[in-house]
Amino acid sequence: MATEQDSDHLRPEGMSDETVEALGALSEALETTHRARGHLYSWHQLTGSADARLDRAVELLRRTGHHELADRIERELIGLNVIDGRWTFQVVEEYDALYYAAFQELEAEARERLAGGRTHLFEAEMKQRRRTPGMPGHEATP
Repeated sequence: MATEQDSDHLRPEGMSDETVEALGALSEALETTHRARGHLYSWHQLTGSADARLDRAVELLRRTGHHELADRIERELIGLNVIDGRWTFQVVEEYDALYYAAFQELEAEARERLAGGRTHLFEAEMKQRRRTPGMPGHEATP
């Protein structure tokens, strides 16, 4: 039988509602950053894929006699930096090393300092409030 509350998600003694809410907001912001990072990787892969497909376009343009346009695409567009001096992999690396790493570090530090490293306290308490004890599918823990 599952316990009434998941002990890994109990707030530490004396922690205020506002601190739980603050950690929840910080966690939510980090989760949004995880999503943004995913979109950044999608941008990286889609841009690389588009650049690779240009080879076929150049080949077909040459085959159909459009050599000047094929040459221009090959010379000016294939391999072009997407941002001054950078390809997409460099943008991703800088994002990861600077903003993303700092965000993760500060969120983890706040959780460790204020909640003993516990995650998702706000959500766990919401689950307790919203579930119907005794109903199938509303268990507190697996």
